[in-house]
Amino acid sequence: MLSTLSRKMLMCLTGLFLSFFLLIHFLGNLQLFLPPEQAHLQFNAYSHFLSGNILIKMVSYVLYASIILHALDGLVITLKNKKSGGSYQSERRGRASKWYSRNMGILGTLILIFLVIHFQNFWYVYKFGNPPLDNNGNKDLYILVVTVFKEWWYVIIYVVSMGALCYHLIHGIHSAARTLGLYHPKFVKWFKTAGIVYSVIISVGFALMPVYVFFTAH
Repeated sequence: MLSTLSRKMLMCLTGLFLSFFLLIHFLGNLQLFLPPEQAHLQFNAYSHFLSGNILIKMVSYVLYASIILHALDGLVITLKNKKSGGSYQSERRGRASKWYSRNMGILGTLILIFLVIHFQNFWYVYKFGNPPLDNNGNKDLYILVVTVFKEWWYVIIYVVSMGALCYHLIHGIHSAARTLGLYHPKFVKWFKTAGIVYSVIISVGFALMPVYVFFTAH
């Protein structure tokens, strides 16, 4: 059985890895904002390169393990806090905790549900389905993305999920600073500010992608 400190450290490390992966995923998906003809071939070539790279495959296994461990660890911590009458990772140092810090379990659940939908619509179809090929002979992930993002209901789910992700990241990064021992007010304040900026940029950026495709693909 893991101690409370070990669970917090596991949550911290998996969370930071997932945050770093989000940045890489975000930078790659910025290609969706290119002119359609350029985005089509370039995005597919990028996806083909990732799927055939052995190093990327190894990192992907770490990603899957991190998602599972982060979710399970979050569930255990949430249940323990509810059982003890506390709130998830609440920070009450002289002031009331933020609503998102008290509802990290709910935010995490919304993100997990989104990930299941997201993986099913893109990763599963790309890996195990029969997507068409583009003019270069690569699997046409771009057409798959455009097809899904043409659905208004999916765009709404995506945007709402990115809102949940934003608050989840803001609190998670701030909590990671404390877990790593950055208790000095200067470091905590800097880490919190950087975390907020990062969270907003990543979440808003991701949210704009389906919105952009929805309005430009119709």
